[in-house]
Amino acid sequence: MNNYVRGMLAGFFATIALSILMILKGMMGLMPHLNVIHMLARMAHGYMGIAATPALGWLLHFLIGSIVWGLAFAFLFSRLPGAGAVVKGLIFGILAWLLMMILPMPMAGAGFFGLKMGLMAPLMTLILHLAYGAVLGYVYGFLDKNPSTAAV
Repeated sequence: MNNYVRGMLAGFFATIALSILMILKGMMGLMPHLNVIHMLARMAHGYMGIAATPALGWLLHFLIGSIVWGLAFAFLFSRLPGAGAVVKGLIFGILAWLLMMILPMPMAGAGFFGLKMGLMAPLMTLILHLAYGAVLGYVYGFLDKNPSTAAV
């Protein structure tokens, strides 16, 4: 299996883990206004005129997490600092979080680092991105057939 397919598979499983955490966050009533699915659907509606449905939000969430970030992780894997796939995944998670904080968050009207939603928004999204990165790195390393590069 090539690195890019591994990256997309790892991104898919990491997105599942992230989605479970997002659902649990919502069920616990933690920051209900921080709803990434709603934000993605609303942005798609605003920029492309597509109906802002939860299904669209979930589709975009999985496309971004599986394909965009999965491919980016596979491309950057050898360039990321750290020993082992999980550490590289955590670092990648932080980079993805930073990018999200300065591009999509302001585009969604939440301001830089989502600070219009309060001080907890950057912290909550960082925790979610670290979980995503850890699973991304773990699965990517697990799928590696070369034991010397699969160190987790």
